[in-house]
Amino acid sequence: MTRPVIELEHVTKHYRAGGGVDDVSLEVAAGDVFGFLGPNGAGKTTTIRLMLDLIRPDSGRISIFGLDPRADGIAVRRRLGYVPGDLVLYERLTVRELLSHFSYLRGGLPWGEIEELTERFDLELDRPIGALSKGNRQKVALVQALMGRPDLLVLDEPTSGLDPLVQRQVHEALREAASAGRTVFLSSHFLAEVEQVADRVGMIRAGRLTAVERVADLRSKSVHLVEVRVAGRLDAERFRQLPGVTSLDVVGQTVHLRIAGPLDPLVRELAHHDLEDLSIREPDLEEVFLEHFGATAPTEPRREAPTHAP
Repeated sequence: MTRPVIELEHVTKHYRAGGGVDDVSLEVAAGDVFGFLGPNGAGKTTTIRLMLDLIRPDSGRISIFGLDPRADGIAVRRRLGYVPGDLVLYERLTVRELLSHFSYLRGGLPWGEIEELTERFDLELDRPIGALSKGNRQKVALVQALMGRPDLLVLDEPTSGLDPLVQRQVHEALREAASAGRTVFLSSHFLAEVEQVADRVGMIRAGRLTAVERVADLRSKSVHLVEVRVAGRLDAERFRQLPGVTSLDVVGQTVHLRIAGPLDPLVRELAHHDLEDLSIREPDLEEVFLEHFGATAPTEPRREAPTHAP
């Protein structure tokens, strides 16, 4: 069997001030898009920093491309693109100068490929980095990660600060990378974003990996919050008896439903009513944890340590 691109075995990292990750084990195969989900402070960035040997684990084993990221750091970095969550760029350089510098560090890349990416993300090449908005800085980070078509993309909240149109471009680029056999490790706290591109997701909470699921399976388990306002007679009992309804509340002509699983039965029932308004909200990550993995709500976000090797 082909060895996984990413392997973590019982990886633990604790900070003196608290937090970190505890006994994390996961595998990501070549060509997979793996979504790494969790609330802010859950341990996503710590896990990525451990994978890249930016910090060192207290215990456990990490392998990237079958290599030790500490002993074989240069060989590993040659084959990956990285978007950090705490982005810092050279303020005085223009976008062109910065990307040329990164191209040089990668051994020289075709400039046409870099321009293609900057055009795709509508990024001006001759503006100073210091004059860019947060969203445009994020575009620079994405271009430098994608250029050279690395075998592995490690992306920590890559669409932060981007408008929906650019987010769509990012998702398309990630799907194209996976179709070409490259691997994507995508950290996010937005379930909807990961659903767009990922094959599997790992869910981390308070430093512990609570589940690894296929996206299709996770979606089928998700709870939806539905609000229906109807004209005329309202038979709340018909809604209550629908498959998957876990709670129901009626206020006047409005029904508030909590539904687990497929929405087809609800859609068929709605066809028998004269609708005035309908709202169906996808669950956020917090609700998925609460409903399916028995997690309790966090008291307050944990701080993750700055990037440095101990």
